[in-house]
Amino acid sequence: MTSAAAYELAQVNISRLKFPLDSPELKDFVDALDPVNASAEVADGYVWRLQSEGGDATDIKVFGDDWLIINLTVWRDTNALTAFMYQGQHREMLSRRREWFEKVEEAMTALWWVPAGHRPTVAEAEARLLHLRANGPTPYAFTLRTSFPAGASQPVSFAVPEDLGCGV
Repeated sequence: MTSAAAYELAQVNISRLKFPLDSPELKDFVDALDPVNASAEVADGYVWRLQSEGGDATDIKVFGDDWLIINLTVWRDTNALTAFMYQGQHREMLSRRREWFEKVEEAMTALWWVPAGHRPTVAEAEARLLHLRANGPTPYAFTLRTSFPAGASQPVSFAVPEDLGCGV
């Protein structure tokens, strides 16, 4: 049996911007980045997040597309990630996502287990997203709605609030 403590949960979320980051339309989003990131860093179960020298990841390219931004984090488990996602300022930002980001049909969020201490790369995150898009949820890349415990082979159902759930 695999020890869950030997693993941590990696999460990638990419979004396609409707406007340039420096536009008035994205001011509320950009202004909230630092406070939301700070609240993540003190959240129970938070482990790590991808960031550039600017303190966020908005200038890190994903899929070579200037209109995509990436959020790549590591958490203790799905419960810790979900608790952060659906509370406080992050919940408020999540509820406004359609103002700032294009609605995209393909999977833009993927989760996977990494060995404790591993920090995923953008290339790894891109590969997990592409795998999820091609194969649906598997232990290699999954969603909150169909997640897999570390070392598991059977999916586990997870309830996500309909008004704020990820679109995959």
